[in-house]
Amino acid sequence: MKPFEPEFFINNRARLRSLFTGTAPIVITANGLLQQNSDLAFPFKQDSSFWYLTGLNEQDFILVMDRNKEYLILPDRPRFTDISDGKLNIELLSAQSGVKEILENQEGWRRLSSKLKRSKHAAIIAAPPAYIEHYGFYANPARANLTMKMKEINNDLKFLDLRKHITKLRVIKQPEEINAINQAIRVTSNTIKKIQKNISKFKYEYEVEAVILSEFRKRNTKPAFSNGVSTGRNSTMIHYDKAESPLIDGELILLDIGAEVNHYSSDITRTFPISGKMNKRQQQIFESVLDAQNYAYSILKPGVIYKEYEALMEHYMGEKLRELGLITTIDKDSVRKYFPHLTSHFMGLDTHDIGDFETVFEENMVITVEPGIYIEEEGIGIRLEDDLLITKNGIKNLSVNLPSAFN
Repeated sequence: MKPFEPEFFINNRARLRSLFTGTAPIVITANGLLQQNSDLAFPFKQDSSFWYLTGLNEQDFILVMDRNKEYLILPDRPRFTDISDGKLNIELLSAQSGVKEILENQEGWRRLSSKLKRSKHAAIIAAPPAYIEHYGFYANPARANLTMKMKEINNDLKFLDLRKHITKLRVIKQPEEINAINQAIRVTSNTIKKIQKNISKFKYEYEVEAVILSEFRKRNTKPAFSNGVSTGRNSTMIHYDKAESPLIDGELILLDIGAEVNHYSSDITRTFPISGKMNKRQQQIFESVLDAQNYAYSILKPGVIYKEYEALMEHYMGEKLRELGLITTIDKDSVRKYFPHLTSHFMGLDTHDIGDFETVFEENMVITVEPGIYIEEEGIGIRLEDDLLITKNGIKNLSVNLPSAFN
C-alpha cells in the first residue's frame, strides 16, 4: 500500500486547530529512542498522535502550531546518528508532512522560546506517569522532557491538555485509515488460514510464529504487536508470547495476531484444535464464546454507550459460564475469574487505540469484539476476535471472510 498523501496530515492539523479554539501555541513531540542494552536501542516506534499530525517516523522532532503558522524543529542529532542511520532529507520530510518550514534545532528553539516567554499557556499532549503501574512498564519520556524544557523557558507557563481533542479526531476513522486497516486484516486472515491448513506440520509454537513473521514480511507488513501463539495451558494466559511449547494432539491452539499496514493495526484471534477435532468439553466452551460474540454483534450500533455495552456483555458471559458449570452466581468477581478482560477495544494507529469508556459508539469507529473463556484448572483457553466497523445503521465485520470455526 502506498503511503498516505500529505493532505491527510495537513487536514488533521487543520481539524485539530478547529477543535482547539484557544490562542496558545500547540507544541507536540515525537517519541525518542529507548535503550535496549549497552549501545543498542529498541526498534523505534513513533508516537501515534505525532504521526497522525505529521506522517513522520523520525525521533525527537517537535511540531509547533502557532495560530496559522506551523513549523518543525529538528533534533540536535549526534554525529553517530547521521553515520549509522543516514542524514535527514529535509525536502522529503517537508513533502511527506506538508509542513513547509523545518528549522534547525537551535533556530527552532529560539523561535519557540520567544513565543513561550510571552505566553501564559501552551497546548500539549500531556505526559503519562514515568511508570505506568497498571501495565508494569515505563513510559517513553519524550513528552515529559518536552514539558520540562518548556518550563525551564517560562516557569509560569500553564499547560492545556489536547488529549480529548486528539481522541475525538482519531477515534473516527477516515477512508484512508479504514483502507489501511482492511489491508492489514486481509494479510492477517490469510496468514491464519495458511496456519490452520498446515497445522499438522508444526511441532512447536515457535514454528507457527515463524510462519506468521514470514507471511507478514512477504507482504511488506510487520506485526502490530507481539504475536500470540499459545497451546494448552498457555492459552489461559491473555498475552502469552513466549512461543516455546510443543503442539500436542488433543489440545487447542490460540492465535492472537495482527499485521500493521501504514501504521494501522489489525487484531484477530482464532482458536482451533491441533488434531483437527475438538472434544466435547472444548466444543461446549467454543460454542459459548461464539454465542457471546454473536450477542455482541446483536447489540452494537451507533448510539450505544461503550460502558453499558460492556456491562451487558459481562452479564451475558456470566450466563454462559453458569451454563458451563464454572460459576453458580453471576457477579463481577465470579465472571472475571474466567473472562478477565473487556469484550472490545478501539483499534487504529494503536492496536488498543485511544478512546474513552464513556464513549457513545459512532459511525466510522473501528473496534474489536473478542469474548473469551479461560479455565486454568482445565488447561483450556478459547477466544474469538474480529475487527468491526461501526456503520450508519449497525456494524460491518471487516474480518468476516475468516471463518470462526475450523472443524
